[in-house]
Amino acid sequence: MRVPRKFLALFAGLVAAVLLASPAAADPGPPPNSIASMGDSITRGFNACGWYVDCPARSWSTGNYSSVNSQYSRILAKNSAISGKNYNDAKSGAKVADMYGQAGTAVGQGVQYVTILIGANDACTGSESSMTSVAAFRTSIDSALNRIKAGLPAAKVAVISIPNVWQLWNVGHVSGSAVSTWNLFGICQSLLANPTSTAQADVDRRARVRQRVVDFNAQLADACAAYGTNCDFDDNAVFNYPFQLSQVSGWDYFHPNTAGQAVLASVTYAAGFGW
Repeated sequence: MRVPRKFLALFAGLVAAVLLASPAAADPGPPPNSIASMGDSITRGFNACGWYVDCPARSWSTGNYSSVNSQYSRILAKNSAISGKNYNDAKSGAKVADMYGQAGTAVGQGVQYVTILIGANDACTGSESSMTSVAAFRTSIDSALNRIKAGLPAAKVAVISIPNVWQLWNVGHVSGSAVSTWNLFGICQSLLANPTSTAQADVDRRARVRQRVVDFNAQLADACAAYGTNCDFDDNAVFNYPFQLSQVSGWDYFHPNTAGQAVLASVTYAAGFGW
């Protein structure tokens, strides 16, 4: 059967429109020669090797501990030029408002690749009312990304979703050790206050904290998309990963232990630029 010319023309027009509307995946280029990590205690490897101390060697991003197999280690296996140029600019206790300063540090280091994992401390606060607002979160992440883009226009940036802190409560509230630790040290009380309570007010509060993390992640995704092709969001790969209690430090039942850091390295690298 012969297809009328007008239908062929219409089909060709539709294909062209789809191609124009759907940008091709960006070429990540060669593996970078340097890396800087921005973020909070998760990226500092806090409690992954000792009692309430930073363990940057076990960081999922820039660490060099063999069993973690960090992003840096994976890149090093492909590009020896990155050796020794792994800068951990994260700070324990940091919030998204601190990212502008950390971005300045990364710019000063002149790196070719930056990872950002931030937001847990903006949701995990002393009370629900003290969580960072979604609008303020977006303003801060935009400021940080703009500083990176201006100072390192050719650098690749990986923006990582915030872990699902509700999942931490889900797997930990049945553990007497976890509950005792959360209560004793007042950890993430916006979410973990009254961890064994089934009262509707507590159930609803936990749901609202989870939703705030979801909203933060949506802002991270939008901000990264606005940045352009040099920015990659992990498409909520970390948020969707079902972390287990065995992957969390037994000292605070909050931060990833060495196994948890290894999971972060694996999940984030697989969701990233594909070097």
